[in-house]
Parts: sequence; C-alpha cells; structure tokens
Amino acid sequence: MAKTASDSEFEKFPIVGVGASAGGLDSFQKFLKAVPANSGMAYILVQHLSPTHHSILPGILSKATSIPVQEISNDCTIKPDHIYVIPENQMLEISDYSLKLTPRKKNVQNMPVDVFFSALARVHGTMAIGVVLSGTASDGTVGLKEIKEHGGITFAEDPNSATWDGMPKNAIGAGVVDFVLPVEQIPTKLVNVYALYESDPVKDEEQKSKINENSLRKILSVLQQHSGVDFSFYKRPTVLRRLDRRMAINQITEQKDYLAFLIKNRAERESLFQDLLIKVTSFFRDPEIFDELVKTVIPQILKNQDPQEPVRIWIPACCTGEEAYSLAIVLFDALGGLTSGHNFLKTKIQIFASDISDVAIKKARTGVYSAAEVEPLSKSQLADYFTKVDANYQVVKPIRDSIVFATHNFLKDPPFSKVNLVSCRNVFIYLDPFLQRKALSTFHYALKEKGFLLLGKSETIGMPSDQFIPFSQEGKIYIRKSGSSRFQILASPSTMNETPNKLPIPSIRASRTDFKKSAESVLVSRYTPASVIVDGHMEVVHINGSVAPFLEPSSGKPTHELMKMARKELAFELRNALHKAKETQESVIKEGIPIVDNGHRSLATIEIVPLTNVVDPYFLILFQKKSQNASLLERAWKKLKPTFSSKERNFTEQRVMALERELEQMREDMRSISEEQEAYSEELQSANEELLSSNEEMQSLNEELETSKEELQSTNEELIVVNRELLEKQNEQNRTLNYLDAVIANLREPFVVLENDYKIRTANAAYYKRFDVDETEIRGRSFFDIQDKIWNNVKLQTMIKKVLPKAIRIVDEEIIINHPSSGEWRFMFNAREIVHNHESNKLILLSMEDVTERKIAKS
Repeated sequence: MAKTASDSEFEKFPIVGVGASAGGLDSFQKFLKAVPANSGMAYILVQHLSPTHHSILPGILSKATSIPVQEISNDCTIKPDHIYVIPENQMLEISDYSLKLTPRKKNVQNMPVDVFFSALARVHGTMAIGVVLSGTASDGTVGLKEIKEHGGITFAEDPNSATWDGMPKNAIGAGVVDFVLPVEQIPTKLVNVYALYESDPVKDEEQKSKINENSLRKILSVLQQHSGVDFSFYKRPTVLRRLDRRMAINQITEQKDYLAFLIKNRAERESLFQDLLIKVTSFFRDPEIFDELVKTVIPQILKNQDPQEPVRIWIPACCTGEEAYSLAIVLFDALGGLTSGHNFLKTKIQIFASDISDVAIKKARTGVYSAAEVEPLSKSQLADYFTKVDANYQVVKPIRDSIVFATHNFLKDPPFSKVNLVSCRNVFIYLDPFLQRKALSTFHYALKEKGFLLLGKSETIGMPSDQFIPFSQEGKIYIRKSGSSRFQILASPSTMNETPNKLPIPSIRASRTDFKKSAESVLVSRYTPASVIVDGHMEVVHINGSVAPFLEPSSGKPTHELMKMARKELAFELRNALHKAKETQESVIKEGIPIVDNGHRSLATIEIVPLTNVVDPYFLILFQKKSQNASLLERAWKKLKPTFSSKERNFTEQRVMALERELEQMREDMRSISEEQEAYSEELQSANEELLSSNEEMQSLNEELETSKEELQSTNEELIVVNRELLEKQNEQNRTLNYLDAVIANLREPFVVLENDYKIRTANAAYYKRFDVDETEIRGRSFFDIQDKIWNNVKLQTMIKKVLPKAIRIVDEEIIINHPSSGEWRFMFNAREIVHNHESNKLILLSMEDVTERKIAKS
C-alpha cells in the first residue's frame, strides 16, 4: 500500500535518481559498491534496456551491494536504504513516495532518464538528487536541469573515467551539473552534502529564526555588485533555500564563512546568481492557457489591430526562449502559417523576449533544443516550425527572425512600449508585494489601451486593481485599464536589515486596545485637517474630510485631476508647492493664501508631504483655513487712524480693486504658463521614455546582428574547412588518376572504353600500338565502324550489347575476327560495366588479348 502525503511528511528522505545507458552496468556496480548501507536515502536506477529482452539487472546488481535490490512493480512504495531498478519496456514516474510504471511508446525516441528525473524534481523538489553515469547520446540532461531548478543537487560521472562519455559530457556542457566526480566518489559526496542541506524540519525553523540578517544583506549586496540585480525584495524563503543549497554544495555551514568565500570566488558568485534566477519553462506550458489565447485573446488583438502596425508581444523573464517561441508559433498559425505571405505583408510580428541571464538569452537566440525539450510539441508543429540538426531540433529562421532576445531587467530597465500582450508567468510567485506592484506599474505603462496581461496559474494582480481588470479568471488573463501611466525607476532601499513584519499574536490585552483604536479614529475624523492623496500624475486617489473650501468639482466631464478641482486662488501656489515637493522629496508648506468661500474671505495653508516606502510616487496634501477677521489691534487702529475724505477713500478703493484685478490676471497668466510648461515637460518625459525604449530595442537588434555576424563567421570558417577538405580530396583524386594512368600506360593488353551508344571514349597505348592507329582516328566513333569495320562481328556485337542492359560480365570469350589483309585473328575478349556514380552515361570496359599465335603453336 502506497504511503499518503501526510505519512511522507514525517518520513521525509532524499531520493537519488541514477541514470545510465545500456553500457552503464560497470558504472552501476561501482556506484552501488560505494553506497553506505545506512545513508538514509533511496536509490532508483534507470537504464536504457531492450524492450524485448528480459532484464536480469537486479540479480547482477544485488551481488555488488548488501543493500536490498528489487525490480520496480507498479505502485511500488519507496523506502530509505533500498535500491529500485526499472524493468524492461517501461517508463517510470513518481507520485509522492510511490513509483508508477507506464508502457514505453513505440516508434518514438524514448528518454526514460529525463522523464523520471523531471517527475522526481516536480514531486520532491529539494529532496531530489540526480546522477548521470556512463552512456551515449544526451538522455538525462533535461532531467538534471529540472532537478537543479527545483533546488535539488546534480552529479555526473567524470567523462574521463566513464566507459561511454556521451551522457555525462552532454550534461556537463549544458551547465546543469553541480559535481563531476569519478563514479566511486559520488555516493560519499552526496551523503556529505545532504547532511548539511536538509536537516530536521523543526530544527530548520529554529535555525531560520536565528538568521544573521547582516550577513544575508551583505551576501545579497555582493551578488548585486556582481550581477547588477537586487534580490532584496525577492521572497525570503526562495532566497534562503537557494542560498542553503550553495552553502551545502561548498560544504559551508555559516553564512559569514560563505560571505568570505563569495567575495573571493567569482565563479561562486555566478553560480549563486544562476541558482536564484527563475528558469522553469517549457514549450506550450499549461496547454489550456494557450487554447484560450488562440480562441479569445489573439483574435481580439488582431481584430483591434491596425493592419499597418505590427503585433507586439513582450515576454519578461523568458528564460531559454520556449515561451517566446510557443507564442510565435501560435501567432504564425493565427496568421495562416509560414506559407501565408499575404498576411505577413499586412501584419508583422514583433516579439520581445527578455531575461536577466546572459546564459539563458544565448541559448534562446540559437533556438536549438533537445528531443526531450521539444516533446510537448505536436508532430505537425515539429514538422512545420523546426528542422533537425544532428540529434537536436532548431526553430526555423522565420520564427527566429520575429523574436528579439535581449538581456533586460524589467524591474529596473526601461520597458518596451506599445505592446499588445505581456506574458509574465510564474515570476510573481518569487517577488514580494513591493516588486509585484512595481512590475504591474511597468506592464501598465508598456501595454497599449486594452492590452492583455498574462500571469501564471498561481498568481494574481491583487484585487481591486486600478490598473487591470480580469478577462479570464481561470487563465489569469487581464486587460489594461485606461489611464495614463509612467515608467518609474525602481528605488528600492534595502530592507533586508529590518525584521520582517509578523502577524500580531492575540493576547488578553486585545480588548484593552479596542478603545484606543476607537479614540484614534475619532481624532482622525474630527480633528485632523482635510486632506487628499494624489499620485505622480496629479490624480486624486483618496479624500479625507471636507475639502469643499479648497477643491470643487469642475464643470463638464467628471475628473479627478487635482489642478482642475482646485479653486483658482489655490491652483498657482498648489502647483508650485507640488513641483518643489517632487524635486526635493521633502515637505513643503505654503501659508497665507487668500481664498473666498461664499463671500467670506479667509487665508489657507497647504502642506505637501511626499509619501515614502511606496512603489509609485504619492503625495499627501493637507488643507487648513484661517479666518481673515480683523484682530483687536487692527480694530483699535481703525478707531485711531485719521479719517479720509470720501474722494480719497474712493480713489484708494479703486486703486486696491485695480491692483487686485492685476494680481488676479498675473496669477491667471502664471497658471496658464505653468500648465503649458507642465504639458511640455510631460511631452518631453514621454519622448525621453520612448527614446529609452527605442534605444533598448536598437541595442537588442544590435546584439542580434552581432549574433548573426558570429554565425556568418562560423559558417564561413566551416566553408573554408570544407573547401580545404575538397582540395585535399581533389589532390588525392589527381594522385589516384596519375597512378592509374601510369598503370594503364604499362599494360600490355589492349583495351577500349565504350559509351552506352558504343562510341569510343578512350583507348590505351597498347591498343594504338597493336593496331597501328591514332587517337584522333577512333575517338568518338562507333567501335563497330573503325579500322575498316574489323570489329563488326555479329557474335562480338551480341556479346557487347548484353553488358549494359543485363549488367553481365564477359570473361575470356574467344571470338574469331576476319581481317581483310591478315586473315583470321583470334581474340580473347573481356567486358564489364564501369560503375560511375556521378554520371548517368554508362560505360563499358572492353579488353582484348590476341591468342592467334597461341592457337597456331598448339596446332
């Protein structure tokens, strides 16, 4: 009976997958001899076996170890310190701690090691270990990649000691192997590594609560200096799990020791960087989502798209390109396939695929994938969009040309613009809320009006959202909301030295804090000044209290633009204060601004406070009003001051009114000028962002051109090598011909070479001498017409004409030839077809030996 998931949680132990080809028996035996009897691990051996030959592998291997060895049966339960061997003609899967057998497919290239390793990685994650031993071809490489991406450890036998080095060498070349060792040393190493990597779950939690935050912050700082990527806002469990993995591989227990090792070792910095990257991808991952794209999203994009404009798609974190090529294939199919040239003239495809890993981008640009990697594709897709290159498959050039691959950090670098679809799947699960909000803001900026955003199955944009609305809840597809957006450079002050916020623990004091909260809410609602919160585009996003004396709805279409809602007396000062607060990122206060509300004059004070620790810029605006009634001193002055005549008083009042009108006009002019300047500034900002995006695209295209140049250089070098080989072969043929000419020249027996119409192509020197003829006399003429038709013999003609049609050889055929002047000649004829692969014109080699004198001597 198979164990349940709950059972396995209490008996968690590493599972070691060991793969080899049919010639790996010796490596299996050496490996098992070195496995400790009490390692606490289970070992599953997967070998390439003949589908028709009964396997006796368990019996052979049981002699090499004292650990129990058994052949796998369906629903076989895995136990530690046991060895399990795959039977013949079966593929192996794993479900929790139970093994599943499935029939091997016929007429298909089977990769049993890749299939099992991939399943092992998905189910057991960090508890999975992959070992590739001696074998031919490339089986195991894709599986090791999956294990490494899910946090497991990978090993390969040293190719120098392997009987067959194909499988280990291919895995090492793909960069998916952590340790390369002689097979006898692998078991000891993996036991030592896992002793550090995976400990008791309870102790793990205790250890994680004592993390040295300072060391962790410094480690991430060193990594940022190396790669330019800040992992501070990546989810903490992911960072710690990958960090623990690297520490275990290097046999280091303390973070401070690992920090010192990291500073000195560039290769380790690159290894940690690669481990932290998101690399889980495949062709047409989650097929149901691609079905929905084909049925609903892409038709809608094409329907709304101007035929003169290209369809633009952006795939951030594209990894090694499978997602980008899958979307390209879907688009090409929607537009009629590779043969539909008319549609491509009307609608172009521009796909931008970006990733922060140079290694991944280089692989993606080549478009070359192994048989295991293209397994999710249908036969028609493989036939239409791929070409066979040795044992691998390469994406066809039209598809490759439609995609620009670029090294790009979408959280920091300027995004691509005017995009119809952004596909960012299984990335948000690694980012904390701060980076998620930043990413959504970036995607909102990049997308066109009503553009689509595709996320992973377990991801969400958070609800409610002021940037996206759901289009398909099941497919995690969203539509961009209308509204202006702006790309913001990521300002991410490191928070790694702060203790993560913890949920409050309920206690007996909870009831005592209720009245405090109640009092605070009363204070906030009654005694705090009226305020609003605006975003970086001066849109009001929140109102607190009564703002009627300061803001009022404008006539016409409702709007939340602050400058349209602000009273005209406040607009000028408000704009200037906001501009200053933006520039300095400090609070700005403006006092004594005269306003009139329902005929009552008063003075307003506004305070602009930039909000910190937010992804996008937000500002809190506080409003306060002070009455402009005369003070006691002012009233006393009015009584004591000298009186003016009515004429002087009228003049003064008129002068004051004129000055007020002039001041109002100046304010209106300043407001108009400020609005124009702001509009120009917005246009310049937009143009600058477009230039940044265009520059990024040009840089990507330049990299593509450099890659094409390298490919052309490589092709040119190959042509040079081929040309040299051809020259060598030509020289060799010339030497051979010279040799043959020398041999032929020394033959005493006459012969001729006839074409299929029996005309003479050539003859040897012995022929010309024996029959006293010149080359010009016979070459190109029918053999039966030369030399006064002496060869026009019925028996000889019949014999020669049978050579080519019936492909027969004439051997020592004696024929009497009547010569007009010499009488009878007796010749021994031999004839055969000359095999000439490069010419359709068949040839006959005819030799003749004069045996006339021999016959006379006998008689």
